[in-house]
Amino acid sequence: MTLVTLSASYGAGGSRIGPALAQRLDVPFIDRAIPVAVAERLAVPLDDALARDQSVSGTLERLLASFAPLSDLYGGSGPPAEVVEDRSYAEATEQVIRERAAAGDGVILGRAGARILRDEPGVLRVRLDGPVDARIAQAMQESGIDHDTAASRLERTDRARDAYIHHFHGVDVHDAALYHLVIDSTAIPLDACVALIATAAQAL
Repeated sequence: MTLVTLSASYGAGGSRIGPALAQRLDVPFIDRAIPVAVAERLAVPLDDALARDQSVSGTLERLLASFAPLSDLYGGSGPPAEVVEDRSYAEATEQVIRERAAAGDGVILGRAGARILRDEPGVLRVRLDGPVDARIAQAMQESGIDHDTAASRLERTDRARDAYIHHFHGVDVHDAALYHLVIDSTAIPLDACVALIATAAQAL
């Protein structure tokens, strides 16, 4: 079995490294298949599952806005209905990831895969990160956007993803203990990152 989870901060190149790594290892890139399976499990339209998928930044930002009352224990009235529903999607996503891991090979990008599969033997857990300024520069180059746009997206996306994983999975995404490898993918070229991770996955 060759199974890799990739956690990536904004601008770290996860969306490029994930598919390239899967191709190099000759395993599936398990991305869109996750919300499809979640939709089937919850018996909801695929569009609804895609809209709430953890990889969608708009969903993360909406959830981040809803976390404010959580710290006040919902004022005694219980969590907002949307948060309860989002927890159902998060739990279904976790179940799907566990099933995909049990089924065999693949590369899973994001969705707290490192936390979900941290106790599974043979799963390589990788974190892609880098200094803020370097990630902004890489995002500008990769996405063809200006500095202010990249900086704004980085701040919103990182903050929302961190809050989401902490709330629904109870871990700090920056905790190095979650990973076998933590790579500065702004200092190491992305193709070299792919080769490095592939070597580690095959060795594991």
